[in-house]
Amino acid sequence: MSNDQSNLQSRRGVIQSLVAGSLLMPGIVSQLLADDASRKSDVDPLSPKAPHFAPRAKSVIFLNMSGGASHVDSFDYKPALVQDHNKAFQVPEKMLAAFAPNNRVVEKFFKQPQWEFKQRGQSGLWISELFPHVAACADDLCLVRSMRSDHPDHFQATLGIHTGSVTFARPSIGAWVSHGLGTINQNLPSFVVLAPHLPYAGGQVWASDFLPGCHQGTLVTPGAEPIANIKRRQAAVELQEMEIGLAQGFNRRHLADRAGDNNLAARIKSFETAFGMQAEAPEAFDLSKETEATHQMYGLPRGSAKGFAWQCLIARRLVERGVRFIELIDTGASNNWDSHGDMGAHGPLAKNVDQPIAGLLKDLKMRGMLDETLVVWTTEFGRTPFNTGKDARGREHHAEVFTSWLAGGGVKGGFSYGESDEHGCTVGANEVHVHDFHATILHLLGLDHERLTYRHAGRDYRLTDVAGRVVREIIA
Repeated sequence: MSNDQSNLQSRRGVIQSLVAGSLLMPGIVSQLLADDASRKSDVDPLSPKAPHFAPRAKSVIFLNMSGGASHVDSFDYKPALVQDHNKAFQVPEKMLAAFAPNNRVVEKFFKQPQWEFKQRGQSGLWISELFPHVAACADDLCLVRSMRSDHPDHFQATLGIHTGSVTFARPSIGAWVSHGLGTINQNLPSFVVLAPHLPYAGGQVWASDFLPGCHQGTLVTPGAEPIANIKRRQAAVELQEMEIGLAQGFNRRHLADRAGDNNLAARIKSFETAFGMQAEAPEAFDLSKETEATHQMYGLPRGSAKGFAWQCLIARRLVERGVRFIELIDTGASNNWDSHGDMGAHGPLAKNVDQPIAGLLKDLKMRGMLDETLVVWTTEFGRTPFNTGKDARGREHHAEVFTSWLAGGGVKGGFSYGESDEHGCTVGANEVHVHDFHATILHLLGLDHERLTYRHAGRDYRLTDVAGRVVREIIA
């Protein structure tokens, strides 16, 4: 007997053992044989949706530097901070909240940047030696040097940069994008998170909260098995398809009696996506066919499945395959950019991400993908331009002003928007609150942040709450 005949008999055996003799058999068979048109009439929260208007970008790669990278040591050049090193500064009360209760003396001292700044590219953007590879891509970067968050603590600020709220759990930006646009590739999640460790706020960073569960980010952990249980347990693909079809027949019958239950529809859809991932995800995470030149561009040793270089190359492959929103977290809730004791700790952290990020930008550009892919680099807040003692080695949390940048996806390259004051302590001009940042990202995807809403607990919610403006000045 051939393998095909054996599989056919196995499939028939499954159907016979599960439904033969049942009073429900006619209905089950009807469900299994329903055509594609009737299936598409079901609620599918991940089906592709039209944007509100013509988008500049089709997908987002969101690079999250966990812990609070220092703006004044990286992308916000402040000559006055060099000139006034160790000079006394009377710290405003609201900035003292970032310091420990026993360290809130008003008089503190300016600290100069630890890395030299230079003008880069034809645009002449000032970028420090902390990121030499990214600096070489200066003409593709749109620096936002007037970012502001609402909270100086990691947990709350991390929630803020992801969900727009520093007080309550809300859907993450990736979940909102999935809700607004659906997915291009039904065999992969619309929202993927690549992270070696849990960040501050844990899974709330990629949670869907009150949005349907299928919009939650799928966590991928670098290593030999990035996604658990992705390998098929059933060798015969056709047999597994029949098993899934039968289960989904029951599911859809159950859903038909509960019309309008989006959570149930999302759960059913998640089973279908999981099945599709078994077919497509292994290939998406297989780097064996990537060239040696590509590996070298990212700084990724061939055969390695760890590190930020692996995350960046996988992100490019996921964008190619239609994933809407991909977040890369470089570290986690420890051993990160939270350099209280010594700013020297920024050095190896930057080295871990610098070449991979530059490689990602170059790779996307060479493939003609950067124009339709919005790359976002951010952290939850910056670090203080001052500290308690003279010649202090570290810096504290600083939510009053920090720097983020964007590239591709319809933004101006080689451009800087907004500024901090002369020492990098507060916003000097053109403030960009986190709500404004989110509104702009959504706008570049063709989504109106005021129209992208979801009804929950008697009111309409949105990512930007009741605020936010699109920063049109940075759009090309």
